[in-house]
Amino acid sequence: MKAFESMSVDELWTLYEQVSSVLAEKISTEKAKLEERLRKLEAAGYTTSLDRVRRPHPKVLPKYRNPTNPAETWSGRGKQPHWLQAQLKANKKLEHFLIASAPPEGQ
Repeated sequence: MKAFESMSVDELWTLYEQVSSVLAEKISTEKAKLEERLRKLEAAGYTTSLDRVRRPHPKVLPKYRNPTNPAETWSGRGKQPHWLQAQLKANKKLEHFLIASAPPEGQ
């Protein structure tokens, strides 16, 4: 560590460039090796795709609406939005923000 402190800025910069060059070369070589291994695996019939297919989730409709800004809604899942947290801190009940569901057809 002391050796670095006694080096000039030019010497340190030259050292930095040398280290960067060696690292770039080693990374390039390692990447080529890994790509070759990947090609061999694919040729042997292994799938190498890391893309996993997620199962489909049903669309979740909003259950709560901000009365001051009707565009802001919340489904009841995940973190509570800031507007709802502020209202709850003001001693309002969660039920006050429920979105009235449409009456069943035929009634």
